[in-house]
Amino acid sequence: MNHHRRHGLGAAALAAIVALAPSFAGAQEARVFDIAAGPLETALAAFAIQSDHQILFTTDLVAGRTTAGVSGRMTTTAALERMLAGSGLGWTQTQPGVIVLRRAALRETASAPAAVDDVIVTGSLLRQSGELASPVHILDRDALDRSGRATVAEVVAELPQNYAGSATPASLLGGVDNAGSNTAVATGVNLRGLGPDATLVLVNGRRMAGSGYRGDFADLSAIPSVAVERVDVLLDGASALYGSDAVAGVVNLILRRNVDGQESRLRASAAKGGGEDLAASHLVGRTWSSGSALLAYEYQHTQPLSSFDRPYSRDGDLRPFGGTDWRSIFASPGNIVEYDAGLGAYVATYGIRPSASGRVETPADFSAGAPNLDSVSQGVDLAPGQERHGVYGRIVQDVGGRLSLEADVRFSARSFAFATTPVSTVFQVTSANPWFVSPNGQSSHTLAYSFYDDLGASPYTGDSRSLGLTFGADYDIGGGWSAEAYVALAEERGETNYPRQLNTARLNEALGNVPDDPNTAYDPARDGYFNPFAAGGVNPREVLDFIASGYIDNVDRGRAASANILIEGPLLTLPGGEARLALGVQARRESFATRAQSFTSTAVPRDRLVPEQSRDVAAVFGEARLPLVGEANARLGLQRLELSIAGRLEEYSDFGSTANPKVGLIYAPTPDLTLRASYGTSFRAPALPQIFDDSLAGATLVPTDSGARLLSIYLTGGNRDLEPETAETFTAGFTYRRDSGLRVSAGYFDTAFSDRIAQPVREGLSRVLTDPSLAPFVTEVDPANNAADRALIERYITAPGFSLGTLFPAEAYRLILDARWVNAASVHVRGFDAEAAYPFDWRDHSFRLTASASYMLDYLNQTTPTAARENLVGVAGYPTDLRGRIGLDWSRGDLAAGLTLNHVADYRDASGGRIDAWNTLDARLAWSPSRSAGGFSAVISVRNLLDADPPFYDVSTGFGYDPAQADIFGRVVALQLIKRW
Repeated sequence: MNHHRRHGLGAAALAAIVALAPSFAGAQEARVFDIAAGPLETALAAFAIQSDHQILFTTDLVAGRTTAGVSGRMTTTAALERMLAGSGLGWTQTQPGVIVLRRAALRETASAPAAVDDVIVTGSLLRQSGELASPVHILDRDALDRSGRATVAEVVAELPQNYAGSATPASLLGGVDNAGSNTAVATGVNLRGLGPDATLVLVNGRRMAGSGYRGDFADLSAIPSVAVERVDVLLDGASALYGSDAVAGVVNLILRRNVDGQESRLRASAAKGGGEDLAASHLVGRTWSSGSALLAYEYQHTQPLSSFDRPYSRDGDLRPFGGTDWRSIFASPGNIVEYDAGLGAYVATYGIRPSASGRVETPADFSAGAPNLDSVSQGVDLAPGQERHGVYGRIVQDVGGRLSLEADVRFSARSFAFATTPVSTVFQVTSANPWFVSPNGQSSHTLAYSFYDDLGASPYTGDSRSLGLTFGADYDIGGGWSAEAYVALAEERGETNYPRQLNTARLNEALGNVPDDPNTAYDPARDGYFNPFAAGGVNPREVLDFIASGYIDNVDRGRAASANILIEGPLLTLPGGEARLALGVQARRESFATRAQSFTSTAVPRDRLVPEQSRDVAAVFGEARLPLVGEANARLGLQRLELSIAGRLEEYSDFGSTANPKVGLIYAPTPDLTLRASYGTSFRAPALPQIFDDSLAGATLVPTDSGARLLSIYLTGGNRDLEPETAETFTAGFTYRRDSGLRVSAGYFDTAFSDRIAQPVREGLSRVLTDPSLAPFVTEVDPANNAADRALIERYITAPGFSLGTLFPAEAYRLILDARWVNAASVHVRGFDAEAAYPFDWRDHSFRLTASASYMLDYLNQTTPTAARENLVGVAGYPTDLRGRIGLDWSRGDLAAGLTLNHVADYRDASGGRIDAWNTLDARLAWSPSRSAGGFSAVISVRNLLDADPPFYDVSTGFGYDPAQADIFGRVVALQLIKRW
């Protein structure tokens, strides 16, 4: 059975013409070829059919090229060489039956090591796995370039199947990342919206260490983009193959392998108002008869984008856009406030109105009942400034005819800085302060105050370092069997700094509320008291430097070390072909450590050290592919029938064992149509901090059904009784392809995620007193009338590091909320994915039409086992029901262009208000002169060509848009230059 197929790989339109892979010996058997002269792309389609080979190439690579054709009986390699003669293209056979076309100056040479060390199949342990029962979306090098994005991380984050509401810089700075662990401003993947910790990220099939203060997700931005050959996105659970975290899917970054030549890249982009981005990289590679080596370096510098640069995020007052005034009484100048026990909150009684001198001088300089209002997020950045250096190196050496040794290293150092929420708080000031003035004759007042005009927005800086090392060997056992062994080490280290924070102990000293501390160089009688009854800029620099000498420093480090052995080869011959088997064992150690130092409320800095937490994991795994019907026994209505079976057993040192199977079925009733289905179970082990973190206490206000707010102690921390999250996944779909190049695929997905590790109180804080399912996490207290309760509350509020210190009296607290980690939630998602690609020619013009979409039917969330199920599809904070894109690419000679329409469906906010759909248009124009030696291309790309504002979102952050579904940049213009040497 011979047929060919063309894969539409998202916006990049990777053209792939596929046939069933024959044996390696078959590649050298002479056969009859009859391929007419004409466009090279058309000739390659015929070649794939007549040679029974899989040919991988990009549309741009062959656009405008022709061939003299080939006719007669000859070997496959001879026929291909004749077809490519004079085209400037080369080729390599990366595995039996798979040929990749390259530009000749950067081709992967046919004299590469004999061992097939560069065969990486995502979603299978088998090297000759053929088409998979699970859906895999592939982005090749050209697809990444054509996207117009600066990094691989940005490209993956914009996939229709990804929800960007957590583990991205935009969601963190935009205030919608409820996961709260992204301290290093990393970029993760959140397939299906099941959480970034439920998507496994691999590099060359190997695990990265975790990022953030919980180490619970991988940072894609740590990978040098220039080193990436392709990205495979497996849209199915895969714990049977890869172990923990592969619940929603797997993202596997395949780095470049055997390059012969050099490549230089320069890219610059800018948006209105800021966000400038500059990236430069260079790659050099060499191959020889028994090996290869490669080294790549990449540099990127990005400027921040301020909330001041967009009208809808400028000041928190969204009324001009049809929304709410989200400004608060924490303002500058401030407000005199009183605590309302019934509301459980402070209310403003007087607004401070400084005179022309900038200071309050008389009781007349107050406005009763007319508070000052400011945005609590005034002046923050909504995109960070970053600088990144990335290095990737690899060397392969063939030893004899059967053994191949390899080593690779990747390293990334990233620094970041941005302005975050300015300091605002409530404090008391008395007549002991020489600047004290009262509008009603009292001797003390409580003020709600923002320090923005005094200190500006709070700076946030940090560094993130990522390291990956691998040493491996591949041995040809004989008889088609091979053995692969490797050891790998990955480390992620993040350091974050909150400098120039308010130290409340020093503020009290500067206000005159406490006597002068002789242990500090500051003396309020000499250096001046802090004047809270003033406009910004009035207080002396010495005073501001003293009260803003606080800081919070954190260092987090995650490591993953593993040793792996895998043997793979043919098991027996079945009627449909060769059955293959892979068996492997793995030993892995994961560890995480964190330390922090804070100086925000005490006289001396306070250290918090969490000792290194670690776990050991041992695994046994395997996979078998059983071709029941194939070319030898195909019949009408049954061209192919193949069964795959996989399983993995893992033993964890901290919570026990888990076993996960997976089965897949492929059925082809005709050469053009393939049906597939898969079922399996997956799991996610709890992050080490979720188990071992110490309990901490803070304070929060909880709304009642009457609108009042109750002051509550809020407990967080780890849980040593946590069990792994589990999931059942099912997918089914089809792929239809024609000789014309048309390819259409669609699939159904169904993932039931149980025992989810969650913090039900944090997720349901607004309804904690009205939702019966949350009652087990709520304890009522009466410290005003119960001595035991009072002693308990005082123990919490006087402990070092308590978030609000003794700002509220002990008798004001009414509840204790347990927001520690528990196995409580479940999520069930169902929906459809679809892709299509159709290339066609008109005269000497080549076109390619592509489309991809993901439609979610259900996102059924159950916060606790006793809670009602809610369908949260299309609700802010969760995936919309539809995301998709349609692209049209054109090429003729040295020129190529493309347009892509991106669509995010409308959805609703928490109160049911509609948030409009977002449609943007991206454009691209490329010039690749054929006369350029080695290859040169210049690409201009414009993201959001029509400069469409994000849909308005009336959200309490006051930013006016949802960074989970849209971005703030508007039109972004980029120029990229690529030179191959």
